[in-house]
Amino acid sequence: MDLDGRRESENFEDRRGMSGATMAGMGIGGMIIIGLITLLMGGNPLDVIQQTGGLGSMTGSQEEATEQTYSPEEEAQVKFCKQILASTEDVWSAVFRKEFNAEYTPPTLVIFKNSVQTNCGGATSAVGPFYCSADQKLYLDLAFFKQMETQLKSGGDFARAYVIAHEVGHHVENLVGILGKAHSQMQRLNSAQSNQISVRLELLADYYAGVWAHYEDEAFGSLDETDMREAINCAQHIGDNYLQEQAQGYSQPESFTHGTSDQRMRWLKRGYQTGDMRTTTFSGSYNDL
Repeated sequence: MDLDGRRESENFEDRRGMSGATMAGMGIGGMIIIGLITLLMGGNPLDVIQQTGGLGSMTGSQEEATEQTYSPEEEAQVKFCKQILASTEDVWSAVFRKEFNAEYTPPTLVIFKNSVQTNCGGATSAVGPFYCSADQKLYLDLAFFKQMETQLKSGGDFARAYVIAHEVGHHVENLVGILGKAHSQMQRLNSAQSNQISVRLELLADYYAGVWAHYEDEAFGSLDETDMREAINCAQHIGDNYLQEQAQGYSQPESFTHGTSDQRMRWLKRGYQTGDMRTTTFSGSYNDL
């Protein structure tokens, strides 16, 4: 992905030098398993964890700053994240003006290490990247990019861009009112029905990530076939069926919260090919997603 000379977003918080809340109750092994099942980009992965029994008690509720030094590789990743976030700001600002005659309010990207406090509660990096609608911020531990390469076999700069664009997709859902309505519905439904709405939200965020890629490429010609293959490969390796089969040898469709590998790949690709904001995952039968 060609980002040479591109601007960096100022909607950014660096909390890598902060020590946030630590988790008690659920062991780190359980958190990692949940992180693999939710993995990438939950609309609010804290909701998914709470459905499994909660985050447990929290200690160290205040974040304290400590002086840190970082490698050139990590600083390059920070720059990359800022440039991708800036691209999403430019794309979605144009889309909102054209489609909704409205101004786009960008989210803030928070980079942290190990654990973080949010308006949605405390979280550890085992949860994976996530969006908190209560403070309109995206949260990312850069170590997740290394996990993508080593554990998920999903490396590449555009795969990393897809992670950020998906979380921004949840922010778009929030701004247009879809996310709030969906969360309200989920609270009134049983687990299986709630999971189906969660899948619709996740697939729509994948679709919006594809819409962003459509207009990013249209404006800058920054993508090539290799880039899209990286994102498609990432989508394949974060499908609920794939992750559950890797973890336990079989999948349980009624427990899916993010969609199958096939669904995630198709909706991402569809968004990239069409750029059509009239498309939604909230129409039609769930079985036809």
